[in-house]
Amino acid sequence: MNLIKKIKFNTEFRNHFGFWIIFFLINFLRWGSYFDNYPYSFKSNLIEFSLHIPFVYFNLLVLIPRYIVKFEYYKYTLALLGSLAVIYILKTGLTYYMISENIWPEANKMYHPFDINHIVAVTIGEIYVLSIASSVFSTMNWLKERDRNTIMKKNQSKMKLKYLKTQIQPHFFFNTLNNLYALSLESSKKVPDVILKLSRLMEYILYDVKGTKMVDLTKEIDYIQNYIEIEKLRFENVEVAVNIESNIDDIKIPPLLVITLIENAFKHGGPCNSNLRIKINCKVIDNTILEFEILNNFVLSQNAKTKKGIGLSNTKKRLKLIFQNNFTLEKTVKFNYYIIRLQIPVQNED
Repeated sequence: MNLIKKIKFNTEFRNHFGFWIIFFLINFLRWGSYFDNYPYSFKSNLIEFSLHIPFVYFNLLVLIPRYIVKFEYYKYTLALLGSLAVIYILKTGLTYYMISENIWPEANKMYHPFDINHIVAVTIGEIYVLSIASSVFSTMNWLKERDRNTIMKKNQSKMKLKYLKTQIQPHFFFNTLNNLYALSLESSKKVPDVILKLSRLMEYILYDVKGTKMVDLTKEIDYIQNYIEIEKLRFENVEVAVNIESNIDDIKIPPLLVITLIENAFKHGGPCNSNLRIKINCKVIDNTILEFEILNNFVLSQNAKTKKGIGLSNTKKRLKLIFQNNFTLEKTVKFNYYIIRLQIPVQNED
């Protein structure tokens, strides 16, 4: 942390130092060329910038936070005028005693201290410098704040996405353990097979997709098929067909994105369905869109009582975070079939 703070300080210092050096050189060359007197331009700008710099930072770091932020504009105006008066006295005195008794040679006329025209000229010059410096520093702060907000929003999205992903996993295992519990009550011989397949699913989640944004679609299909095998052990009469209609070898997909839709198919089919049929279609459209279509039949009375879970809702939120609006998730009911169609952009391996 100390190293990061040091780096930030060094960067800030270089930016400010560079700004004042460039500003000084522009003024030095400008007035030196205009009057063809570079030594005088250098000395006068040296005095002026020794006053410009503290005046600008006093305004940015003291006056604005103390008065402008609190909407005390009259106090800010009085403090600014007082500062300008001090600047005028210092500039005039230093010029008079260190450079020339002619305190304003640029006017081509001999001026004495506290002459109204000279006061106005010095004041305008200070306000000019103050305006330029404040504009540059305000723009730099705005850009820095914008970048900070962008990073913060990105981190918030990552945290939210991670939260939704971890919420989906317990949801899935909760359902599977319930299935395992039901089989154990029946002293079913299927229990060892369920435990073995469940361990493979856990291995995939804990090791293969942990901290991974994208996984091979082929691995995700294997994961889905393992899940289906577990559900087949629970349901006596279930037919599941998985159709891969395109080449998916090089395609990647966000992990655990489709499994909730498969769970949803079993949930809508329900234990009251004596002949549950599920069909999963996967295909690539025009080499740009990956489509999943999940169909399941259901018993109307059972479907009407189905509780709304968190799985499908979380899937929608994940899709929104990952793809913004560049996806389609549609639910339709046709006769006694519940159909979910998901379309997302194709993500190929690099």
